[in-house]
Amino acid sequence: MSQIPNPDDWNDIDTSLYNRSVKVFNTLKKMLSVKMTLHAEDTQVQQGDIFLFNHFSRFETFIPQFFIFEETGAYSCAIASSEFFTEDTVLSRYLKNVGVFPHNHDRLFPLLAAQVLRGRKVIIFPEGGMVKDHHVIDKHGHYSVYSRLTGKRRKHHTGAAVLAQGIEIFKATILHAYDTRNYAQQVRWKDDLQLDSLDHLLVSALKPTLIIPSNITFYPIRSSANILLSGVELFGKGLSLRQTEELLVEGNILFKNTDMDIRMGMPIIPFKAWNWRIRFLLNRVMSEFKTLDDIFALNSTPRNWKQKLLGSYFKTAANLTRDQYMQEIYANVTINLSHLASTLIMYCIENNQPQIKRRCFFTTLYIAVKHLQNHSGINLHRSLLNPIDYSDLVTGTSKRFEQFVSEAKISGLITDRGDSYQFLPKLLEEHDLDTIRLENMIAVYDNEAEPIKMVRNTLIQALAECDHIDQRKLAVWHFDDEYRDLSWERHAYSKPIFDDINEQETAAADASPFLLEPKENKGIGVLLIHGLLASPAEVRGYGEYLVQQGYTVMGVRLKGHGSSPYALRDQTREDWYASVQRGFNILRAHCERHFVIGFSTGGALALKLAAEQHPEIIGVSAIAVPLKFINPAFMLVPLLHGTNKLVDWVSSYEGIKPFIENISEHPSINYRNTPVKCLYELRLLIQQMDDFLPKVNVPVLILHGDHDPVVAFKSALELMGKLKTPNKQLKIINSNRHGILMENIGGTWEAINEFIVSCIKGTDTANPDIETNNMKLSLIKIN
Repeated sequence: MSQIPNPDDWNDIDTSLYNRSVKVFNTLKKMLSVKMTLHAEDTQVQQGDIFLFNHFSRFETFIPQFFIFEETGAYSCAIASSEFFTEDTVLSRYLKNVGVFPHNHDRLFPLLAAQVLRGRKVIIFPEGGMVKDHHVIDKHGHYSVYSRLTGKRRKHHTGAAVLAQGIEIFKATILHAYDTRNYAQQVRWKDDLQLDSLDHLLVSALKPTLIIPSNITFYPIRSSANILLSGVELFGKGLSLRQTEELLVEGNILFKNTDMDIRMGMPIIPFKAWNWRIRFLLNRVMSEFKTLDDIFALNSTPRNWKQKLLGSYFKTAANLTRDQYMQEIYANVTINLSHLASTLIMYCIENNQPQIKRRCFFTTLYIAVKHLQNHSGINLHRSLLNPIDYSDLVTGTSKRFEQFVSEAKISGLITDRGDSYQFLPKLLEEHDLDTIRLENMIAVYDNEAEPIKMVRNTLIQALAECDHIDQRKLAVWHFDDEYRDLSWERHAYSKPIFDDINEQETAAADASPFLLEPKENKGIGVLLIHGLLASPAEVRGYGEYLVQQGYTVMGVRLKGHGSSPYALRDQTREDWYASVQRGFNILRAHCERHFVIGFSTGGALALKLAAEQHPEIIGVSAIAVPLKFINPAFMLVPLLHGTNKLVDWVSSYEGIKPFIENISEHPSINYRNTPVKCLYELRLLIQQMDDFLPKVNVPVLILHGDHDPVVAFKSALELMGKLKTPNKQLKIINSNRHGILMENIGGTWEAINEFIVSCIKGTDTANPDIETNNMKLSLIKIN
């Protein structure tokens, strides 16, 4: 009997058609709103043979083949329902020609095994159907799924394990033929497999068969109306509930912004499940195997008692391998905020806690995120790794959370009672497979995260912490977020499309934010804010000086700095100010009184913070604040942004020349290229100063170089005139350099230190009457 079927039995892959299909898919992918991301090591895709995926939507069944082809150039076979092959149609012929086999083909395993031995990949969905509810663990903690056919729960399929074992047995048989010098059998196998040479056959036999368990996670999952459903309803009537539900959910995946994370797990080598009995018997019977069909007939039609016994052993080993790869598939769920919120909600309602305070809800989720970030075995969605997406949980302003709550309200799962959320009984109601994604998405998310016990345990721990969380611990996490923000920003703007500017940059100093605590703490915090185009490195030296004086020092990083000029181009003055506010909040957890010091643009931001009249702020020092520039042309482009009539013209101008060169005093710290847009944002910040400067009511020290080559000295005089606080000082530094703070020119540090000390003494001894009498206006020149 032939090793594999002749061409009349089943077509081999039509590589030309397959290649054209890949091109069509790539075109369609660009038109869709689903963002597909493959998380895999090169070796996983290259060396893997059998790729397994969970099955939540019909759309996903077409995706793995194309990702594998893009990564390796290898062709993949797949399995589809036999209903697609009952008639000779265009679709059935297409599926045959691109390597799709019907699930009930009587020689399915030999056919697929032959493809793997040729170097092809095989894609299998071991759940055996769509698991719309993501319910894969039964009440006993065992993996199982619901069967539409029987109406009961069943184990996952072992087909992938059986296939992999059969291939390994055949490879062992090939190696046995080499050892026994059975040349004729080797040639027959080579010819049947259509391999180039016996060496090719040997190489194929020596390679371990690898199963790659993989998980596909969609986020967010929506069930609202979409264009796909509308189109079908327009041209067709009488959709079933099942069809409507699938069009709603999958239409939203395709046409609304959805992340599709494809994550490949640890490879599984099937022969590692073999015990000594299997190996012993296999050595006794492998010479009896002449074809792949002989191997896959071990269970159905064994030739003797040894083969029958071996088949029973292999069945047990296949079950073990099945359990292993299903565990790995579900362990690679990409956990997102909806998983966390849903798990918390279901835990609460299952434990007779039908409501939760809003503040506690937000804080619990944030605490859980920070804990989970430290668990390397948990795969977090990028929105739980990038502080931009999750840090606003604490303030209750997370857009992702608001979207989740909105969907839950529409579905009648929760209600908002002002300061708390009420969980409704519908959360615990039973729904069938074709309605649960419409009626109770919270249960679906909870089910999907359930196999990862660490998620629920972490949320329970976080819930217990939320009412008595130490503010310093929160501050430590917030500071970690600032570090993470820089890392993510660098990653986002390190792509080749940004090389034209990035490769010109010379800044190499450590741009990380810093928090320095003294050995002997005075209980005073100092917030340091660097200037435009720079980074915290600009004020790090001064920060180390201050900590030696007994102050706790926080050096913030303004958004867009220390990474790439392209990153700065995408930020606004409000983004910079938000960085200042976050730094101030971190410092608040360490000290009760604060002094704010900012250089250049950082000085303007320091004054803006003081204008909010936080009672903790006892003084401000602003150095070289840019109200007027030596070179008027430096501000020409952003000024053009100021009129609505010129917006379109300015936008086209920026498209032609979005950056201008910056000749910096400190090229190891400052960007060499200045985004035109950031100059415009600076101009808007300067214009805002007229509004907020009169609100500053704490002592202010202004310092400025009398021959500053960048910011005109008259900026300091104008600033003094706009400040309404009675206690304000201007100290003039004899310098022709802009960076007087970083370089400590003319005793700048000492001058600020004296001012800080005077402010501390004033707050320590003053009552309101004495403070009013002691307020002063002075102008001092330091040579």
